[in-house]
Amino acid sequence: MKAVTPSIFAPLARPELPLRWIQTLGLIGVWWIAETFTHIVHCPVPGSLVGLVLLWILLDCKILRLDWFEQGADGLLNHLMLFFVPAMLALVNHPEFLSLLGVKILITVLASTLIVMSGTACIVELGFRLRHAPAR
Repeated sequence: MKAVTPSIFAPLARPELPLRWIQTLGLIGVWWIAETFTHIVHCPVPGSLVGLVLLWILLDCKILRLDWFEQGADGLLNHLMLFFVPAMLALVNHPEFLSLLGVKILITVLASTLIVMSGTACIVELGFRLRHAPAR
C-alpha cells in the first residue's frame, strides 16, 4: 500500500472571482479610463458619459464583445435602484446626518412609524370586532 502525501509543489487553491465581478470590474475600468481622460484634457463632459460613448463605440466596432460585459451589466442593472435612492443623495449633501443628529432622526422616524403602524392595527382590529359583534 502506498502512502499519499500532499506535495509542496501542488498548485495552491485560489478562490476565483465570479464572472459577474470580473465583468463589473471591466465596466468600472472603462469608466475610470474615461474619467481620467476627461480630467487630463479638461473636458466639460462628465467622464461617465464619455465612458458610455467609448463603450458603445468599442462594442459597435466589435473590438469588445457584449458577452464580456453582459453578466456584470445585468448585476449592476439589478441593483440600479440602490444607486439612485434620494436618501443616499441627502446623505451626500448633508453629512451631518451621519452624526448624532442622524441617529436622533433615525430613532424618531422608527418610533413614529411604529406608533402609526400600531395605531392603525388597533383601529383595524376594533373595526373587525365591531363588524363581527353579535347584533343586540
